[in-house]
Amino acid sequence: MRCEMVKNQIEARGIRDSDVLAAMRTVERHKFVPMVSTESAYADSPLPIGYGQTISQPFVVAFMTEYLKLNQSDSVLEIGTGSGYQAAILAELVKDVYSIEIVPELAISAEDLFVELGYINISVKCDDGYHGWSNYAPFEAIIVTAAAETVPKPLIQQLKDGGRMIIPIGPKYLSQELMLIQKVGADINVKSVLPVRFVPFTRSQ
Repeated sequence: MRCEMVKNQIEARGIRDSDVLAAMRTVERHKFVPMVSTESAYADSPLPIGYGQTISQPFVVAFMTEYLKLNQSDSVLEIGTGSGYQAAILAELVKDVYSIEIVPELAISAEDLFVELGYINISVKCDDGYHGWSNYAPFEAIIVTAAAETVPKPLIQQLKDGGRMIIPIGPKYLSQELMLIQKVGADINVKSVLPVRFVPFTRSQ
């Protein structure tokens, strides 16, 4: 089912990076969805994971990952761990993944699952992702899996020169634009790459 997902939902829609495709074939998405959704784990759709959050559509996961143009030596920051699926895909491709989740229950369950599956290059923190993770900055890439109304300035500051960030920008619960941001010296280049709809970027009170 995983191979069919990659062939029909991802390769057929233009994803070409062989490493990304291999990661999508390797990571068992059914282990990152609630038990009641196991039969739908390889469907071309997001799925609820509780607490008002979702696991992203497989194509969107592959699309965002490919656009980051990752290398094996990279350090990547993820905002919005969720169930951990995107972080696991990243962990197949890079040296270190630092993932922040604001919902304590999701942070704990994702971290437990990473241990169970043997991922030793993923670190999880329960916190407000707006501020990033300065202890491990700067990052070659940052991926944000929730829609913000504006790009958080601390995340731009935590990108390496030449680094890339992909983030959905737009109003809550409506159509948003997936934006690719590249930091080149003092310049910030921004490009819209895909219309999307993500759950809102949650902030601490």
